[in-house]
Amino acid sequence: MAKKKSSVPFKGTKEQETKLYESIAAHKHIDGCLMPILQDAQNIYGYLPIEVQKMIADALDIPLSEVYGVATFYGQFSLSPKGEYVISICTGTACYVKGAKPIVDEVEKELGIKVGETTEDGKFSIQDTRCLGCCGLAPVLLVNEKVYGRITEKDVKGILEEI
Repeated sequence: MAKKKSSVPFKGTKEQETKLYESIAAHKHIDGCLMPILQDAQNIYGYLPIEVQKMIADALDIPLSEVYGVATFYGQFSLSPKGEYVISICTGTACYVKGAKPIVDEVEKELGIKVGETTEDGKFSIQDTRCLGCCGLAPVLLVNEKVYGRITEKDVKGILEEI
């Protein structure tokens, strides 16, 4: 699935930029340095906006397409900022068999966004995950760190209202 470009303007700080360049300096001369630099950048900014990817590409003297290629290949990286409330829906085998798909559909409908996206107000993000380790509670939805188990699509509206 292609990752959606963020509609949220980039608001990096000088402090974040300093931390990024410190990470680049610490890793620059190590083979395979791009992955740890991208991991650090995501920890610093919370996601990998194109502005950060350009800083990394310029500092490493590599094409932006190489940075973008790695950032979009690995699921651990996000090109969009996450919402205040990250809604993770387990789509692993147990949850899927017990009805995860209608739950995903209902969350998308209620929030007006798709999996991998964030609402324009920055309040909600939706992501699917393969296993939350709660198979006995399938299907499972996680809002930040709070687990909701044995839910149906009818429970979604109430959970969102609770937030």
